[in-house]
Amino acid sequence: MSIEDKIKAAAKNIEGKLQEAVGEVTGNPEDKAAGKAKQAEAEVRNSVENIKDKAKEIIN
Repeated sequence: MSIEDKIKAAAKNIEGKLQEAVGEVTGNPEDKAAGKAKQAEAEVRNSVENIKDKAKEIIN
């Protein structure tokens, strides 16, 4: 996984956590859901990059 991809995934995860927290504080279920979705997206990005890394290891 490239450093750039790790940073993007981490930023998306932090953005999601913040949005979820704002939704919790304000009582806005849409913000909470959107925040959780962003965190899930970050997790998927990490998983995809981990698979790419494994494939590169196997090929080499």
